[in-house]
This record gives sequence, structure tokens and C-alpha cells, in this order.
Amino acid sequence: MSRSLKKGPYIDEKLQKKIIEAKKSSKNVVVKTWSRSSVIAPEMVGVTIAVHNGKEHIPVFIIEDMIGHKLGEFSQTRKFRVHGGRMAKDEEMAIKIGEKKDESTDKENED
Repeated sequence: MSRSLKKGPYIDEKLQKKIIEAKKSSKNVVVKTWSRSSVIAPEMVGVTIAVHNGKEHIPVFIIEDMIGHKLGEFSQTRKFRVHGGRMAKDEEMAIKIGEKKDESTDKENED
């Protein structure tokens, strides 16, 4: 369910102050935040915000297309590794064997 139009979008007050300060300074300052639920406002465009994903801060450069989305959408909390299974394991082994053959043929060509 979305937030009431009467209330307006939620933006953390501390984050908003940090962004205003970052805009005033001419340096490329990265603003750290833990507020993943804050909505991206037009004032944030052009600022790099480091959003906490539960383990580390992920730098996110804000562009116009991001306005209206939440900061947490751009900092993934889960890391995708690989789909498992027997078929995937067989394919991985085939790739490794192919790399070893390529290395051995390269060595033979050098001699």
C-alpha cells in the first residue's frame, strides 16, 4: 500500500540535510545512509548516496529516472551466486575441461 498523498513522500530529515550540504560543496562527496525507505526526490539528482545493504554501503549515483523510487531498490541485500543442480555442475566441469585444453594447446604452439 502506498503512502498517503496528504502526507507526501518520506525522506529522512538527516539525509535531506546531508544532501543539501553535499550539493553546496563543489566536491564529489558520497553521502552515507542507512535509510533505505527514503524516497528519491528531485533535489537528490546528481549526488552519490552510499546505501547500506545490511553488510556494506553500496554507492548509488542518482539520476532523473530514479525519482519516486526508494533508495533500497538500488542496493541489493542478497547476493545471487549460481543456480545449483546436477546439470549446472556438469556444464561447469565441461567449461573447466575446455579451458584446460586451450591452455595445453597454447603451450604446444609456443614450443
